[in-house]
Amino acid sequence: MTARFIPLMARMEGPIMNCFRSGGGLPYDDYPCFHEVMAEDSFQTVVCALFDTIIPMVPGLEARLEQGIRVLDAGCGRGLALVEMARRFPNSEFIGYDLCPDAFEPTLRRSREEGLDNVHFEARDLRDFDEPERFDFIASFDAVHDQADPQALLDGIARALRPGGVYLMQDIAGSSHLENNLDHPLGPLLYAISCMHCTPVSLGQGGPGLGTMWGEELARSMLGAAGFTSIRTHKLEHDPFNVYFIATHDRDGGQ
Repeated sequence: MTARFIPLMARMEGPIMNCFRSGGGLPYDDYPCFHEVMAEDSFQTVVCALFDTIIPMVPGLEARLEQGIRVLDAGCGRGLALVEMARRFPNSEFIGYDLCPDAFEPTLRRSREEGLDNVHFEARDLRDFDEPERFDFIASFDAVHDQADPQALLDGIARALRPGGVYLMQDIAGSSHLENNLDHPLGPLLYAISCMHCTPVSLGQGGPGLGTMWGEELARSMLGAAGFTSIRTHKLEHDPFNVYFIATHDRDGGQ
């Protein structure tokens, strides 16, 4: 942990302790530098692997992006992955939704300065996400378990896919059952992150507080409840943090 984060941790100690006592939550605004920290993490885990590893997980996706499709990043945060794709695939349209406009504002400003007209950002509360058959490819990166209503978001994502559309969800690799995580090399850290951030911000929005370690079993169950009938998972050898779900539904003959 770098020295610059020690004062931030000290600042959060009191509010977090109150959450433990009351069972309540916290708003995103209570976390200083949160979007900056998440952008650093996203760059390392997502952006650096985007073209060589992540996009190839979905058969035919790169060719479709080159031809031109509409893409959504649900819970986009800083939106770094969207901008990288917008640069690489000028024929496609990229849209990012996030609850906090200050998360993507710096990226929006830079993309305008750069003249990228195929990437757009919008502040949205995704608990009411309902845009039927608007997108060909939807992604979410480490975002679903923080939502006020994760199931409503997944339901909306399933409806929002056009025929042949694909949903890629990156989330934390782990089991929904504590006993299965005893040998997880990063288990203590991930449960600590869950208690300190992901659970409080969900509860602060009136959500269920799934937390960081909601787990692959629950994720699969919720994807199935949303209507996805084909759910595949990928893990990267160098990345013990994350698992990637590739989900489609058979209403459209998806891959």
